[in-house]
Amino acid sequence: MAPARATAAVTAAARRPGGPAAPDRQFVTALARGLEILRSFGPGDRTLGNQELSRRTGLPKPTVSRLTHTLTKLGYLRRSRALDQYALGAAVLSLGYSMVAQMDARRVARPLMQALAEHTGASVNLGARDRLSMIYIDTYRNAASFTVQLESGSRIPLATTSMGRAYLAGLREPERRDLLDQIRKAEGREWPRVKKGIDLALRDFAERGLCFSLGDWRPEIHAVAAPLPRPDDGEVLVFSCSGASFQMGREKLLGEVGPRLLNLVGNVRTAMTNP
Repeated sequence: MAPARATAAVTAAARRPGGPAAPDRQFVTALARGLEILRSFGPGDRTLGNQELSRRTGLPKPTVSRLTHTLTKLGYLRRSRALDQYALGAAVLSLGYSMVAQMDARRVARPLMQALAEHTGASVNLGARDRLSMIYIDTYRNAASFTVQLESGSRIPLATTSMGRAYLAGLREPERRDLLDQIRKAEGREWPRVKKGIDLALRDFAERGLCFSLGDWRPEIHAVAAPLPRPDDGEVLVFSCSGASFQMGREKLLGEVGPRLLNLVGNVRTAMTNP
């Protein structure tokens, strides 16, 4: 996370929908800062020191030192005395597994995802939103797949991927409008190009129930995705199929992979509606 971005995120989260003049008195800033420390660890980070954590969160180093001490005492961080750095602790893993284990959609979808991956040669993925990114909850691919080797827990951009665009398509209009405004502010000068891709994806969704990304995120990757809004809480999960561009042209995504992906989403929806 870029310097000061976490501080900005905490400040924004502490505001009510009414705007900057309406702080949320129920919001616990110290807790939010502790969670931002944990969020600073990426998939490639084995250990991080207080100085780097301060840089990533924008928090003062003395504040970071107190937070890492507390999180270590609670088991969410482990301290390496030799390096004087911290790694994520088992308590974080426990929370993650508890969350994933409670996801009915994942349990129902796993055999269907595996079958689709074997049939299409694509990577079949289930994801959810985290701020302006999508996080892989589960992924399947066969040995012949040439797609990017992403694992569960991997993070991809929301605005330029089929998964992220399908998430936008699955939102209610007010929520979509708010999220698009966040993306606009984050993208800056790139916003016109990014918006063009999102607008096209929303049109595709209106016509076909599918969103595409044909080299928009990475030139060598083509992908198609469909959302699954959960009826109980309105959260939107997304299923996607991705593969190398030479394997997955638009016609194949439209004529073969996309319809099978929609069938998978429909089966999962039915199973969740009629347990």
